[in-house]
Amino acid sequence: MSQHTPAGVQVRSTRDEAQAALSLDEAIVRGLAGDGGLYVPTAIPPLPDNWRDAQSLADMAETVLAAWWGDDAHEVAPLLRDALPFDTPLKPLSGDRYLLELFHGPTLSFKDVGARSMARLMGRLLRRDQKRAIVLVATSGDTGSAVADGFAGIPGVDVVLLYPKGLVSDVQERQLIVERPDVTPLAIEGDFDACQRLVKQAFQDPELATLGLTSANSINVGRLLPQMLYYLWGVLQLERLGETTPPVIVVPSGNLGNLTAGLVAWRAGMPASGFHAAHNANRHFSDVLAGVTDPLQPPPTVATLSNAMDVGAPSNLERVLDKDLNVMGGHLTASVTGDAQTTARMRLTYEQDGELVCPHTAVGLEGWEQARQARPEWNGLPAMILATAHPAKFPAAVKHATGVGEVSSAALDALLDQPTRVTTLPPDFEALKRTVVAVAGSHRAV
Repeated sequence: MSQHTPAGVQVRSTRDEAQAALSLDEAIVRGLAGDGGLYVPTAIPPLPDNWRDAQSLADMAETVLAAWWGDDAHEVAPLLRDALPFDTPLKPLSGDRYLLELFHGPTLSFKDVGARSMARLMGRLLRRDQKRAIVLVATSGDTGSAVADGFAGIPGVDVVLLYPKGLVSDVQERQLIVERPDVTPLAIEGDFDACQRLVKQAFQDPELATLGLTSANSINVGRLLPQMLYYLWGVLQLERLGETTPPVIVVPSGNLGNLTAGLVAWRAGMPASGFHAAHNANRHFSDVLAGVTDPLQPPPTVATLSNAMDVGAPSNLERVLDKDLNVMGGHLTASVTGDAQTTARMRLTYEQDGELVCPHTAVGLEGWEQARQARPEWNGLPAMILATAHPAKFPAAVKHATGVGEVSSAALDALLDQPTRVTTLPPDFEALKRTVVAVAGSHRAV
């Protein structure tokens, strides 16, 4: 399905292939397709021959992703390079396992890669068209802080972020509500699915359609596509360590955006022996993959230690099931891990490897053990497990699991003295609508 597209990659909706294709720029501004579907590439360009020449994550962005913009690649390349000044290093563990550490960005989460890239891409479009936008985003933990940090101060952009009150860690909440220019945090009295429903309602509301709403969740291709880069960079690092067999890639999974990005990289030509989606107790995708439940009938969200993955109804399921990304033919497996297993895996990883990991990464490590048991042919293959967040973001969980009470990060310590602001709202669309309208009314002149 891959083909060279010198004019730039185009996208279509997952729900209506008859709709006219859009450019990447148009899709980034719109966020969600008009029919409620998600944008996917009409064709995925193959990796360039020189992708293995990259010496950093930023190099990979310039070499691989900028070319997706065709004739505008020269404008996009420096923006992506500016967004990614940090590394995503590979750390060997025992048992032919490797952690791909994705938490070295400013908010210590893998979501910094997509959010910072998207902020600069969107800023470019708004400057070009002399417009403003309101980025409306629901977060179950780490997305919101990455978006808030990545977009804060970008000319022409306001951010309204929704998170489930009382269902994120104290550190995560502090990251969400620190005062930032043009950022409005909303604590919603409900779970993440309630936040996500409100955001989807907003995008379908005709009155709000005139306010320049767009998304920065992984439903937006501008957030999603940059995430393919660290998969490529991780595999390349693995090759440079001497691994000659493509790895099984283990993805701690919630809304399935991270997994989707990996599948895009694989479809572009990245070597991989398979993918494993490691879920916590929110098991909808695992059950869909096993054929025991209807994709359109997700269960309610279950609160867990790995709260950023507490998603009952994963939005990106549409993309994973799309005919151009679908890898249901044995290349993709999934597992479910409870809190007790998560804690035990955190403890075991510390005892065996001396590594402190966050609960989400622990779900990935435990998921790999389940995957090896379910797929004996994967035994002996290297595993690249995505380490999605810094353990310092979850000090209580780390201390409970390992007894280590001091897990520090200079970036997090700096937040303690900064002012905060947050507004609590019920899970009511009219309350959100009033807030969004008020934000739009406070827009500065571009």
